[in-house]
Amino acid sequence: MTPARATTPAFSPPEPTRIGPRLFEWGSRTFVMGIVNVTPDSFSGDGLLARAYAAADLSSSASHAPSAASPGASAVDRAVAQARHMVDEGADILDVGGESTRPAHEAVAADEESARVVPVIAAIHAALPHIPISVDTSKPAVAEAAVAAGAALINDVWGVSADDAIARVAAAGGVALVLMHNRTEPRYDDFVAELIEDLRAAVDRAEAAGVPRGDLIVDPGFGFGKSAEHNLTAMRELAALRVLGRPILLGTSRKSTLGRVLGGLPAEDRLEGTLATTALGIAGGADIVRVHDVRANVRTALVADAIVRGWYE
Repeated sequence: MTPARATTPAFSPPEPTRIGPRLFEWGSRTFVMGIVNVTPDSFSGDGLLARAYAAADLSSSASHAPSAASPGASAVDRAVAQARHMVDEGADILDVGGESTRPAHEAVAADEESARVVPVIAAIHAALPHIPISVDTSKPAVAEAAVAAGAALINDVWGVSADDAIARVAAAGGVALVLMHNRTEPRYDDFVAELIEDLRAAVDRAEAAGVPRGDLIVDPGFGFGKSAEHNLTAMRELAALRVLGRPILLGTSRKSTLGRVLGGLPAEDRLEGTLATTALGIAGGADIVRVHDVRANVRTALVADAIVRGWYE
């Protein structure tokens, strides 16, 4: 006798969401979000300002060196070049961030963060007007300035915060909003149940603040307010988030949990681990994957989608 198989409840894909110039039809395929870090201290080593500031220190006079806040023309140019490259490799969305979220990162004031991301968003929007741009920030003033510069999505790593200020910015700007799960301490009595309920409350709060439910995306927050074991459980139980009825964004790229599983490998050597989470995340219901290495993840998503969603030549 064949043993009974456990089944996951079937959920219909959420209704399509317009993000800037593009309508995203959830369930049709997995979309890829490329990461553009306008920071000097990204955990993954790809912060565009690290080289810009070093170059300015070596080659610019004091009167022409970029300030601590400004990315400088060369960094903006590099950001646009990186954005073009990611789009050529298949990125569907570009996520621009101006403050590192790595553990023990140095806090950045809102005006400095705005000075980093706004010129980059404006330049990418001008160069690639057909590509939706996301701003990775938890500061309302930064989000508002980014939306004015061309961002069509706000990616809030503190999306489950009781403060609805970011949601009100999204509502006023008519842009979509990613609500990411996070906690100051990785303490849970029932991790998966609390993950879902925290996100459910965030969705309700954002909707009450004026963001249409159809413009909301949820993110389990891999690497944020969780132990390595919690992160792996979130991956294993990702399909449980479907009960929220919202598209799921998954951001695991190069994160420290992958390094731990891989025996302590540094961020730049975690590609294979990232690709494993991309494939398994798609099997679990991820609609968007947020990544540094676009080409490899696009190819992984194509094969995973063919298996999970069906494939036709």
